Amino acid sequence: MALTWFDSIDTLDWGELSALYHAAPLGNKNPADLKVAFGNSRFVCFAREDGKLVGVGRALADGIDCSYICDVAVMPSHQGTGLGKEIVARLVSLSAGHKKIILYAVPGKEPFYKKFGFRRMRTAMAIFANQSQAVENGYIDES
Repeated sequence: MALTWFDSIDTLDWGELSALYHAAPLGNKNPADLKVAFGNSRFVCFAREDGKLVGVGRALADGIDCSYICDVAVMPSHQGTGLGKEIVARLVSLSAGHKKIILYAVPGKEPFYKKFGFRRMRTAMAIFANQSQAVENGYIDES
């Protein structure tokens, strides 16, 4: 797998990025919303193979205290190849120097992230736009 890595959103096709999230499958993400989210991210990481976007991730970071890795996605054709591991490793490396690196994972993927040193937080809390769906999907407890 010959990958090309890049870290700029300047030439990104937002529709292609949206399609990657849908295929991954990590839901339907509107291209315009992705442009705002990635534009506001301190670190971004993209991988292409033969010109096709096959992996992505980003991190929101303040430069000192906290970096939050999120939206890591890999095309199904490339899952299990180490690409996701490389994206996370790159984002962790870019986040070095922050007092904490936080990651929000799809339920069931926690063992994958433990390999990088991530541990479950006991005090993490969240408010979701659709709380009942977040409960249903296993992201938060009912109470």
